[in-house]
Amino acid sequence: MTRFSCVTRAVVVRCTAVEAEERTWVDALRQGETGAAAAFDAVFAAYRRRIFGYLVRMTRRRDVAEDLLQEVFLRLAQHATRLDADTKLGAWLFTVAHRLVVSWVRAQGVRAQLAGDLPARETAGTDRSPLEALADSQAQLALERAFAELPAAYREVALLVGVEGMQPAEVAVILGVRADAVRQRLSRAREKLAAALGDHVADFRKAAPHE
Repeated sequence: MTRFSCVTRAVVVRCTAVEAEERTWVDALRQGETGAAAAFDAVFAAYRRRIFGYLVRMTRRRDVAEDLLQEVFLRLAQHATRLDADTKLGAWLFTVAHRLVVSWVRAQGVRAQLAGDLPARETAGTDRSPLEALADSQAQLALERAFAELPAAYREVALLVGVEGMQPAEVAVILGVRADAVRQRLSRAREKLAAALGDHVADFRKAAPHE
């Protein structure tokens, strides 16, 4: 099955390099001394774009994604000295981001009820999302639209597995669900993406890294 990924082989290599650096960063953050500031800056540089991409695709609002991004790294700063020695920073950051998105969605529902409206089922809407506006090809635009049209639960799994390259077991820990549930959602997401992408599927087969 083709993975519908926005990443290239170069990005995959960079992500592997980031993971190799994580132990050093975690050690420095836990010590909370002079090296902690440099480690925090390195983590921010390594993960800022990845976390923002996840947040903006899940909320479809740049302003909200920017606010949540700041909150993710604020929480890292607050908990840095309490990290476990074997903490995987990528998984830790995405777990925080996931929980913030869940809280934001719930808050949106409460606001709708207070306004006298029934909570509406999430829809992609007619406006272009921030990432759709930045798409540099028709194939990329089609992919962003396809992601936006996925139900949130499927979209999240597709992003974490297809874009971030995580394993279903890792995603299960982040989302707090069983690994088989992640695999089921991923299967449904791939089916929906394939149907939505149509002729563009061939473009992503050519661009996808060979495994």
